[in-house]
Amino acid sequence: MSLILDRPTTATPPVVERPKKKRTGVPYAFLAPALILFSAFLAAPIIYAGYLSLRKTQVSGLGLGKASRTEVWAGLSNYARSLTDPDFLPSVWRVGAYGLIVVPTMLGLALLMALLLDAARTRESISKFARISIFLPYAVPAVVASLLWGFLYLPRVSPITDLFEAVGITPPNLLSSDLTLWSVANIAVWGGTGFNMIVIYTALRAVPTSLYESARIDGASDVTIAWRIKIPMVMPSLVMTFVFSMIATLQVFAEPMTLRPLANTISTTWTPLMKVYRDAFTRNDIYAAAATSVIIALAAFILSFGFLKLVGRRAFNQED
Repeated sequence: MSLILDRPTTATPPVVERPKKKRTGVPYAFLAPALILFSAFLAAPIIYAGYLSLRKTQVSGLGLGKASRTEVWAGLSNYARSLTDPDFLPSVWRVGAYGLIVVPTMLGLALLMALLLDAARTRESISKFARISIFLPYAVPAVVASLLWGFLYLPRVSPITDLFEAVGITPPNLLSSDLTLWSVANIAVWGGTGFNMIVIYTALRAVPTSLYESARIDGASDVTIAWRIKIPMVMPSLVMTFVFSMIATLQVFAEPMTLRPLANTISTTWTPLMKVYRDAFTRNDIYAAAATSVIIALAAFILSFGFLKLVGRRAFNQED
């Protein structure tokens, strides 16, 4: 006789459907102000500049009255005029030389100051005062900074001239044709080093101190730690600041424009953006100005994208 025992069956719990949450427009409400500002002050002007760069004014008859001037399609003729303008290429080469001076000098000083501040991390009071002092020039508007430095460059009122004369050296004319580029670059370096220093220093603060302690146990000096550990760890920040500095170089305008009344060596087309200003507001040729603006924007995009493509994988530790 066999005894068959039935296995107890477990009852499956009933499936309770959760009520679906209704999608609300709260996230979009928070995004709306930023999207509106982005569209109104960035996207719309770019689109409108691109539209104007493809248009031109056609004059009929004697050109008297509004009816005699009509806006017509121009194609790429405005771009051809901008690129073949005899003042365009010299301004591009001048900005290129300006960038070769400003970007390495500014980022080198910013990195050096960030490393020095990070080395003195234990002395928080000194480090905080130094950070504020180095960052303060960035808070000064470019026009104000250019005016301050402009008067320091003027031979008759500059204390630099008195300093040279006190030691028996003929003072140089800092606004001469040979030194104007260096004088403008000095203003940019003075104003931009603090911002880049803060970015790099913030990245250094995120590096674990255990790496430094392990390196010191192995006998590494402070210089070796900075070169082998700190700089590689902040490489993404260095790449970011380099891209920002490169874009700012292409957009240099305030410094030479402010110094222009003080120096006859700075022309109205000293930089590409100054050429845009001349075409738009002096010659009343907004179509050529729009075309030059689009060219500058495309150059900034190509250089930034190309640089990130070149060093991005190595800097951000990306693998194929």
